[in-house]
Amino acid sequence: MINSLPTAPGNISPPVVRETQVLIVGAGPTGLVLALWLTRQGTRIRIIDTAAEPGTTSRAIVVQARILEFYRQIGIADEVVERGLQLAAANLWVRGRKAGRAAFGEMGKGLSPFPYALIFPQDEHERLLIEHLSVGGIEVERRIELVSFEDAGDRVLARLKRPDGTEEMCEAAYLAGCDGAHSKVREVLKTGFPGGTYAHVFYVADVQATGPAMDGELHVALDDADLLVIFPLKGVGRARLIGTVRQDAEKRHEHLGWDAVNKRLIERMSIEVERVNWFSTYQVHHRVAAHFQGGRAFLLGDAAHIHSPVGGQGMNTGIGDAVNLAWKLATVLHRRADLALLDTYEPERIAFAQRLVATTDQGFKIVTSDGPVARFVRVHIVPRLLPALFQSNSFRRFMFRTISQTAVNYRGSSLSEGIAGRVRGGDRLPWIELDRTADRCADNFIPLASLDWQVHVYGEPRPGIPELCRRRELPSHVFPWQPMMSRAGLARDAVYLVRPDGYVALADPDASASRLEAYLDARRVRPKSPGRVLVQERQFDPSGAHGTSL
Repeated sequence: MINSLPTAPGNISPPVVRETQVLIVGAGPTGLVLALWLTRQGTRIRIIDTAAEPGTTSRAIVVQARILEFYRQIGIADEVVERGLQLAAANLWVRGRKAGRAAFGEMGKGLSPFPYALIFPQDEHERLLIEHLSVGGIEVERRIELVSFEDAGDRVLARLKRPDGTEEMCEAAYLAGCDGAHSKVREVLKTGFPGGTYAHVFYVADVQATGPAMDGELHVALDDADLLVIFPLKGVGRARLIGTVRQDAEKRHEHLGWDAVNKRLIERMSIEVERVNWFSTYQVHHRVAAHFQGGRAFLLGDAAHIHSPVGGQGMNTGIGDAVNLAWKLATVLHRRADLALLDTYEPERIAFAQRLVATTDQGFKIVTSDGPVARFVRVHIVPRLLPALFQSNSFRRFMFRTISQTAVNYRGSSLSEGIAGRVRGGDRLPWIELDRTADRCADNFIPLASLDWQVHVYGEPRPGIPELCRRRELPSHVFPWQPMMSRAGLARDAVYLVRPDGYVALADPDASASRLEAYLDARRVRPKSPGRVLVQERQFDPSGAHGTSL
């Protein structure tokens, strides 16, 4: 009972106890997105952070297409895109000469409503997320420290320290550790964080500059022993530079300034830095926690995995963790699924994190290693191989799917069943553009804004499916068949049961009502609201065919 909780050492009166459903520790992008998704699903949360204010500088800068798709589900994607800068193309330079160029818009065309990467610095990103939380009546509690916590079986008891040094107890159904690489939550869970640290010291600098590379595109420059990445920022001549410091300065990297930067590649790229707005140095780590869950506590974002910045995946992966966990917590807390649903978070996300760290580790070694083999690959193989590969449309689309995280799947999950067409249980639902006007895009992702389980049928519903959906109050959506659906991998008239995060749970080519019901019963899945049927309007179908109602 609450009254039996121990007092904090030195306190005369018992600590105050506040109750919530989910206590979120850490208010970076991962924690903020988790808070937004939970509150949009009617879940009570507290979000705390030790920092007195949001960050004013950041290293994370790229928002990938899959994250924008998640943001569209909660209604903030348009604002994020408006505030950011669409990345049109990437350029590769070797020893000061351009070796290739890839246009992002062409790579992702037809694969996502956001066929590009977006430049949106983390500090601005956090402010936008905080604004949307505030609209919902949620404020980040600043200068609050998690001291310890205890899993009491049916709840978590967390001891928190306030700015004045006094302590309080917070009782929560679940605790989410979004508190970074030095996570207190991970420490209390005693979960290992195996991995290592790369030798070089890197810098990140927000600069005002001139030169050919200040053209609004991404530039990656390599030479025998150095790396320079140039990210465009909004505003004429603004850019984010990432590179290495001089070897003679690496041992004192915590006190370095712009004068310690290895400027060889900057000069080769004819970049004239007029002003350095802010500057920081850091070492790159590659680690994945041994476990992402311990009882009622979970690890997300940098608390669970950290890796090299190759491909701009770090922040995006943390946000993916948040979305994956959020709908599962909300579903269980509102008793719309079996408690075992929460046990799918770790296997789904840890498998992806491990693959990502292994992949980025290999790529990072190639672009940063001082070894003769890596240097040869960097300056001789890469400039010949990449331009040739980017001539292939299939390779460009593969690269977009990989970097954008639209290829992330949970095929090995216990939640994933079946295959219909080329779509397997665990795959992201393929995006289908049904109609487009100057100010509007109609597509099959529109229903995902409900953040609910739903059935999709592309073609005609088979007997038994309409009746089952009505009886189970399961939202269902029928899209008139079009040839492009087959090209996207969908099977005509098949049943696709879609999770609240837009991934296919069950893909059934036979559209069997009994198989769909068995899936729902096995996991005790119930929709969050009475079933609603989307009746396709004429404007959704370019051929003029009307949609049908289940």
